[in-house]
Amino acid sequence: MTDALEMCSFETGDGHLAYRDIGAGRPVVLLHGGFLDSGMWDDQLPALTQNHRVIAPDARGHGASSNATRAFRHTDDLAALLRHLDVGPAVLVGLSMGAAIAVDTALEHPGLVRALVVSGAGTSEPEFHDPWVKDVMAEQARALAAGDVEGWIDAFMLFAPGPHRALDDVDQDVVRRLREMTARTLAKHTGTEPDWQVPVADTWARAAKITVPVLALSGAIDAQDQIGMGERLVHSVTHGRAETIDGTAHYPNMERPEAFNESLGEFLRTVSAQEGTEMRGGAPAPPEEV
Repeated sequence: MTDALEMCSFETGDGHLAYRDIGAGRPVVLLHGGFLDSGMWDDQLPALTQNHRVIAPDARGHGASSNATRAFRHTDDLAALLRHLDVGPAVLVGLSMGAAIAVDTALEHPGLVRALVVSGAGTSEPEFHDPWVKDVMAEQARALAAGDVEGWIDAFMLFAPGPHRALDDVDQDVVRRLREMTARTLAKHTGTEPDWQVPVADTWARAAKITVPVLALSGAIDAQDQIGMGERLVHSVTHGRAETIDGTAHYPNMERPEAFNESLGEFLRTVSAQEGTEMRGGAPAPPEEV
């Protein structure tokens, strides 16, 4: 176990993966969004680590983790880390890219997964139809083609307010944290390096095989594509439900951490109680706290 700000390192066959490993109890794994790092979960750590072992990795190519030099899958990196730590099954909590990694892991390494919480995404095969999302992505592509890093970050930051607000409407400390994490990750890469990531196939078709509890916990004013993919996932799995957090878009855990933590804590207690009922064949076990 380490201090909340101290990173551990796991050596893989292709560089190292950085992660936080804090607290004790049943494991919860926090998986960050694309171009960010584990720092996006800083407002969840104090609540979760009171009664849980929390593992928060930086995905390959993000934060303090090594870039890829050969083909890889994020889900395999996560599975290798959890097995190295002798952790599992765990509740996987993922936002955006992290949600996709969580679902991929439930499909590819189901023995490591106790339950899933996804925010702002469905599976690792996203489908975008919202004109607002398409416009943002087009601006990102334009900036990338022009080598305009700041322009790309400016476009990426639009996901923070979502389609119904301006960036000035978002808490500026949240904006600062998002921009700093994104800039750090982008600084690790060049525009000419290969994309070594290998996709997981047929995720939507296979989602019906997921039998662990799934919660889609979305920002209520996120883009409809992001909300809709979470809702599609919970209707595809065996045991799923969806909730929204008012007044937030793509990063509800950062904008309204108390509300996010409350919903997450209630889900963790429900999962624990259901497992206790199954084990005892009757009355539920006392719920765990968060």
